[in-house]
Amino acid sequence: MGFRALFVVWRDFVRRDDLFSGFLRYASLNVLGMLGLSCYILADTYFIAKGMGADGLAALNLAIPVYSFMNGAALMLGMGGATRYSILRGAGDREGADPIFTKTLAYAAALAALFVLIGLFGAERLASLLGAKGAVYDMTRTYLRVILLFSPAFLLNQTLLCFVRNDGGPHLAMAAMVSGSLANIVLDYVFIFPCGMGIFGAVLATGCAPLISIAILSFWFFQKNNSLRLTRSRPDLRTAGDLAALGGTSLVVEVSSGVVILVFNLLILSLEGSVGVAAYGVIANLSLVALSIFTGLGQGVQPLVSRCWGRGEREQTGRVYRYAMASALLFAVAVYGLIWAFPAQIAAAFNGEGDLGLQRMAERGLRLYFLGLPFAGFNMVSAACLSAMERSRPAFLISVLRGFALILPLAGVLARLLGMTGVWLSFPAAELGTAVVTACLLGKNGIFSKRKKMF
Repeated sequence: MGFRALFVVWRDFVRRDDLFSGFLRYASLNVLGMLGLSCYILADTYFIAKGMGADGLAALNLAIPVYSFMNGAALMLGMGGATRYSILRGAGDREGADPIFTKTLAYAAALAALFVLIGLFGAERLASLLGAKGAVYDMTRTYLRVILLFSPAFLLNQTLLCFVRNDGGPHLAMAAMVSGSLANIVLDYVFIFPCGMGIFGAVLATGCAPLISIAILSFWFFQKNNSLRLTRSRPDLRTAGDLAALGGTSLVVEVSSGVVILVFNLLILSLEGSVGVAAYGVIANLSLVALSIFTGLGQGVQPLVSRCWGRGEREQTGRVYRYAMASALLFAVAVYGLIWAFPAQIAAAFNGEGDLGLQRMAERGLRLYFLGLPFAGFNMVSAACLSAMERSRPAFLISVLRGFALILPLAGVLARLLGMTGVWLSFPAAELGTAVVTACLLGKNGIFSKRKKMF
């Protein structure tokens, strides 16, 4: 069968299968959007490495855990609120769904106020706690203060992205994420090089990205098919707890990446010093981009999964999960293939000073660390789909295992036994162990059964 014939078969299948075409639309748009969104962290890494060398790269890596926590809190509220909104809308409960949007915005505003206060009065202390010293301390403090002062924009942006996507606007959500990221990359270059603003310019560019995204998302409220409404509703602890439970996996995913970076920084500082931290900075930031593919898949299929689940369509829910899982594994193999083939070129792109020690460590780390990608995809997509079906406990367990319970002790033990090699191998080891637990949880709930049953 020729290529043209295969294309015709594929096209006809997509046209006949509304669920699959919906999956392609939501998943592809959100993966592209998440890749664009994560690329502004990668742009920070590249331009800071070129403009400020190893000290700037180390400062960025020390500050990333705080950014991860802030972004995770925003995703927890956005994904939790949007999931509950979609489930209620799928069940036909419009009166119950409408107040969720207003309450989520109120919770986001309260969190943003807390982050702003920390930025104003606690940036110095926070930089010290993260291990920053000397010139790295000054850069880290500046980055933390500015990024926290922009927290209202980050929280509002994530909330709007989740709700607009669930309200039928995945194209606009993708356009907003990509536009903000592209603007950040351009501003990174302008602020760091022509303007000579250093680390302040890098973080200022990052803070401007969500403002541009919010401006684009605001067009949704002028569309005829917009269903998002501000209502008179009082925020309450019960609703806050419900949203936190439904969006908890998103928080754990983001926070765990920050905690892992923090712990790895401390381990590597004791093993190889600031050059080792800079080498890990390359791997950590590339990891955020690679894992954003799985985050994008999980967030992209969430509206479909929640809608099918709210309608009681269990078999369709299982089909969406299987589509997402096949896509995750395909992405993982493709990304690792590129990393295995071009480790030297990837490391050199972020080694602005041509440091041979950094180059050697980054090359070896890339090939070892990213062995965990297929297992990470399996775990992250499974947790996201479980959360979208109100199965918050197994979803939370999966996220905690891969985020804290396994990788932290493994990192300590393997680093003591194998040095830097052990640090790199702790990620794939933790993801593999979590994948075994994930498979057991899914099997227990019926996903591998031949019966037409899902959970």
